[in-house]
Amino acid sequence: MSDEKKTVKVIQTGSPIGRKPGQRETLIGLGLNKIRRSSELEDTPAVRGMIRKVAHLVKVEG
Repeated sequence: MSDEKKTVKVIQTGSPIGRKPGQRETLIGLGLNKIRRSSELEDTPAVRGMIRKVAHLVKVEG
């Protein structure tokens, strides 16, 4: 087994304006807060759940 951690790149494509407060907080938790910002995160079940919560506002690569 390799020690390399799997990562996932998340890019914000939508605005949290007019969304529920929890969705804005989830974007901030993912390291995003403006459209077209990207964040490289470790691929864990917790991160996957956060991505699923705001799937309509982000694009996932890798």
